Amino acid sequence: MPILRIRITGSADDARAISNLLSSLEGVEHIEETDDLMPHLDDEDSSSAGLSDEHGPGIHELEIEVGNAATSQNVHLAVERLARTLDVFVEYEHDEG
Repeated sequence: MPILRIRITGSADDARAISNLLSSLEGVEHIEETDDLMPHLDDEDSSSAGLSDEHGPGIHELEIEVGNAATSQNVHLAVERLARTLDVFVEYEHDEG
């Protein structure tokens, strides 16, 4: 089964809206949020030490299993439309091969 990986630059509510859309599409087998689970530690000497990461949009990553190439295309189109409506940025990671 093809697997799509997308990165959403937006709020948690935006990511949830996209995930909800995906779950409603025929042919989408599985959706999983795969955000970075590693803690990010500031270096004491870093110019960004002590600054909050809570300002600005967040990054959310989703992995989507789809049944076939047609479903993959439908996912791309639906996510693109919703991303424009929500005013969020969506990137697709493409596997080679």
